[in-house]
Amino acid sequence: MLFVTRYKRIIFVLCFLIGNAVLMAQSDSAAIREIEAFQNQLNKSYGDTAESPLLPEDFKQFLSLDFFPVNLSFRVNAILIKDSVSTSFGMQTSTLRKPKYRKYGDVEFIIHGHNFRIPVYQNIELISNPEYKDYLFFPFTDLTNNDQTYGGGRYLDLKIPANNTLVLDFNQCYQPYCAYNHKYSCPIPPRENFINLRIEAGVRNGFLEKNKKIR
Repeated sequence: MLFVTRYKRIIFVLCFLIGNAVLMAQSDSAAIREIEAFQNQLNKSYGDTAESPLLPEDFKQFLSLDFFPVNLSFRVNAILIKDSVSTSFGMQTSTLRKPKYRKYGDVEFIIHGHNFRIPVYQNIELISNPEYKDYLFFPFTDLTNNDQTYGGGRYLDLKIPANNTLVLDFNQCYQPYCAYNHKYSCPIPPRENFINLRIEAGVRNGFLEKNKKIR
């Protein structure tokens, strides 16, 4: 009888572990589909002459932006800590323009064993637009800048969550238009938005060209 009870417990544990593994695999598949949809939409935008920031000579050869391989270790859960006392300020850009932003709060997260607390912002002009009222701007710099990614940092778009938790998926970060065309004015991530890590995810320098082998 004792043997049977232990056997049942073993079977239960195995079923539980297998069930969790299946759920994780399904979750990973959904995340990858979401990342691929993001990449496809971004490529569609850059491939549209009406929207693309690419220079005419680059646009003619454009096939796709260059992305780091999808890496779900750069997709992490974060806690949003709201800032109720922040005031608006002019964010530095690549030109003399200083658009007004306010610090909405900080996001706390752990990535590759390192703890970070990074500010997120709201654009004052966009707050009154219903389409962007829950939009959060997450600009950041990291150790890939001036190497594999644009020296001026990259951006990640977030939405205000219903509670205090959200997902940071760096596989969906992108480079500012200034990385491709100097005529644009792009926000420069504040000093507090430095991530002391190589974020090898999302968009990287360059793009894939037509009639060239895709690496």
